[in-house]
Amino acid sequence: MPSIDPASARELRGLLQQREAELGRAIARERGESSERSAELGAAVHDRGDEAVADVLADTQGALASRHYEEWRAALAALERLDRGEYGDCSDCGEPIALARLRASPAAERCVGCQERWDHSHAHPSHPAL
Repeated sequence: MPSIDPASARELRGLLQQREAELGRAIARERGESSERSAELGAAVHDRGDEAVADVLADTQGALASRHYEEWRAALAALERLDRGEYGDCSDCGEPIALARLRASPAAERCVGCQERWDHSHAHPSHPAL
């Protein structure tokens, strides 16, 4: 049984659809910019310093693109949960996710407590969880 009322579900669906569209545009833009940058860097004459700066910029843009892609996938997954009537309940404990949390992060699939436990147990060794 859904833990959110129909009006809130409509509101959250709108937020998810808006974010999914924004991220889709950002991903498409980043792909185009990445191709342009690669062509520019390949044509330019560089020294080691230029190459290092180009590498850092490419890594930063790649990380941002990856983050956008993961958030886009999460928004799509949340929309699918909404369609199946499974949206709003924690995927770990099954308890309702607070409406305030869903409004702040509509793609959330865990309640705050379970998300904190998940973050700590899945922290990458070189990037510890906060």
